[in-house]
Amino acid sequence: MTVFVIVLIVSFALLAGAIWGAYGAMKPQTEGFLVAMAGGALIVSVMDELIRPATETAPLWIVVSAVALGAIVFTWSDYKVKARITNAGGLGLLLAVTLDGVPENLALGTALIGSKPLEMAALAGSIFLSNLPEAAGGAKQMTSDGMARGKAVAIWAGTAALLSAAALGGYFGLDQASNETVAAIKCFAAGAVAASLATEVFPPAFRDDSYWTGIAVTCGLLMALLLGQLGG
Repeated sequence: MTVFVIVLIVSFALLAGAIWGAYGAMKPQTEGFLVAMAGGALIVSVMDELIRPATETAPLWIVVSAVALGAIVFTWSDYKVKARITNAGGLGLLLAVTLDGVPENLALGTALIGSKPLEMAALAGSIFLSNLPEAAGGAKQMTSDGMARGKAVAIWAGTAALLSAAALGGYFGLDQASNETVAAIKCFAAGAVAASLATEVFPPAFRDDSYWTGIAVTCGLLMALLLGQLGG
């Protein structure tokens, strides 16, 4: 039951963000600050909840190779999407969130295997904070491009369902997998998330929020540290 609750909370951020973006008002500076803060939290979570635990159950060469492969696959996929879709607006952000979110949520699911729920608080919390402003910005752009508000929210709701399925698939589909397999998947996801921070999170955050981005990233780092300490 706890697993379902965590997955629902994380995925709900996409729906809540889409509603916020389609029907509410949000300054670019606010969005940029929230995105940067989420990115800071993800830096800590990627290391403490994905990569570092993997080094305890898998050889170093598997860890390094999986992280590198995850970064390469995400970067290549992101490049191909943007090369094929010009002026994609909110749709482009939706695709980016999906490419980023599938490995993130798969990692969330695998990270919950054999772990106490509070130990995953930093990862789940940072993904939540990342999903919220990204969905809000995407839905806002979609409605600005002429899409009906209800349709924009429905599209993001479908994305939330897809990412929920990825998280549950990671938890239930890999519960019998070997430690090395789970570690490799976590590291692949970690590499994808790290690459997404460099290309999809920090650049637009700095564009919208300028030098406050540095403060926001630091706040995210401290938030993840405190959540990690809470988890014990």
